[in-house]
Amino acid sequence: MKRNEFLKLSGGLALAGLASKSGFASLNGEAAKLKNFGIQLWSVRDDLAKDPKGVLKQLASYGYKQIESFEGAKGIFWGMSNTEFKTEMDNLGMKIISSHCDISKDFEKKAADAAAIGMKYLICPYKGPQKDLDAFKKFADEFNQKGEICKKNGIRFAYHNHDYSFATMNGEMGQDVMMKNTNPALVDFELDMYWVVAAGQDIETWLKKYPKRFRLCHVKDRKKGAPLTDKDESVVVGTGSINYPKILKTAKKYGMEYYIVEQEKWEGTTPMQAARADAAYMKTLSI
Repeated sequence: MKRNEFLKLSGGLALAGLASKSGFASLNGEAAKLKNFGIQLWSVRDDLAKDPKGVLKQLASYGYKQIESFEGAKGIFWGMSNTEFKTEMDNLGMKIISSHCDISKDFEKKAADAAAIGMKYLICPYKGPQKDLDAFKKFADEFNQKGEICKKNGIRFAYHNHDYSFATMNGEMGQDVMMKNTNPALVDFELDMYWVVAAGQDIETWLKKYPKRFRLCHVKDRKKGAPLTDKDESVVVGTGSINYPKILKTAKKYGMEYYIVEQEKWEGTTPMQAARADAAYMKTLSI
């Protein structure tokens, strides 16, 4: 074998060795470590209101790479302009992926501001329990309209569920009505896994029923043994009853792209301590 042929071959083998370390798992359908995960800022809302930049810095130090905001008294960007917030994210090595917001006010401006800094989603966080399925059909129409606005700006629209959309009325659930009557080209869904379980439903069944419709999720754990009548029972991720090592693999298989921690109750800890523990657990997961 000539020297140049040997060098080409050995170089190829070296590259193959690197590939085997970085890509072998994905090529063989094996799980890879979950490296990019986010946190919904609602989890640390009280601390955030006092010191937005300080809290964001701490969250970055815990290992969060992505942020999902919400619209508080200081707006989506917490007293900063959209570009100032992006600069803050860039400096911390994080990205703002999405935000919950009031979709009934200034939505076109919100969509434009989000798009200008590379956000992926604006999300409707809540509609509330309804008396009939027609209300959910109207929501679907509204979501399609908001989806059109988002699409024009180069971003996406999504709806975040609670438990109420899984209540059966006339043999059908509001969640099904919204998903069947929204245009997949315009509307995605954020699956709050905690609320699926709190509604007595199976997370993986919904993921399989609507592949590639759930693009974001809230990774929020539920206290072991908590009855369905107890709604407010979130705990540090990994200490509750939801089998995330299994479920997140299924989620990835059926189109999930963003994994966002949320915690709404803190027993024996503070929100920031819980956020740190949640991040530590997320680092152990593979998808």
